[in-house]
Amino acid sequence: MSILNILLSWNVANALFIFVVVIATIIIARIVDRLLKVQLKVLSTKMDIDETVYGLVRRIAVAVVYLAGIMIVVSSVPFLENISFAIFASAGFAGLVVGMAAQSSLSNIISGISLAVFRPFGVGDIVTIHDEYGTISDITLGHTVVTTWDNRRLIIPNHIISDEAIINWSISDPTIIWPIDIGIGYDADIDLARSIMIEEAKNHENVLHLNDVRRYHPEVVGGKEMRVVVTELGDFAVNLRLTFWVSDRSVAFITGCELIESIKKRFDAEGIEIPYPYRTIVYKKDIMEN
Repeated sequence: MSILNILLSWNVANALFIFVVVIATIIIARIVDRLLKVQLKVLSTKMDIDETVYGLVRRIAVAVVYLAGIMIVVSSVPFLENISFAIFASAGFAGLVVGMAAQSSLSNIISGISLAVFRPFGVGDIVTIHDEYGTISDITLGHTVVTTWDNRRLIIPNHIISDEAIINWSISDPTIIWPIDIGIGYDADIDLARSIMIEEAKNHENVLHLNDVRRYHPEVVGGKEMRVVVTELGDFAVNLRLTFWVSDRSVAFITGCELIESIKKRFDAEGIEIPYPYRTIVYKKDIMEN
């Protein structure tokens, strides 16, 4: 029987059935997606279910609904049902071709499932990835979306993330130690500079004091929660490093910037020099004359 005869043998009922199946599949998929979105969020408040996991479950459930709809349509169309045997017969070759063509996509899907299962990070975590600092806003089967600090949307394929070193600032303990470096002149009083830097750090609202730090790190002893050390005797300056604790990475950078400004103003008021680079230039002509 030719394809034309098969198509002509259809009746209105068959065409209507296929139309209903397609529409029903779309509607059911949307209903399942919305119901799972609501129910899983309710469960996440009662149980320890990460948003990353239930996002993956939603997408898999929707994909299963669409796959079931496609299978019903294929089984109800004589032409497709007949050629499906030929398709399955050549499945080995087709699988090889499709696998090679969709290698990147399949890698992304497998990596997406791996990210959801092993959870190196979750939706809402603050991370540094690809030298970009931001918040994980979504994890799909194909890619991960990072909202950067300046509100850009960084979309990274999952297979790249699985091979990347990631700093997760939110995992386990959000507190971090943040450093700022300032150079003072060789004639400046190091002890005075140290006391000014520590005093300015203590006065900043975002810097954690000893009692706050010990809630997360009881091993920290007094005087270690913020400290100033000499890191280098440079060409023209004595380089000092102030380290202090902050509650999380999101406030660390701006806190450091504000401390640099306040310390600079205090140094100016106290007469502590922050020197410019000095260079001594010797001309070859002068050396030969001497």
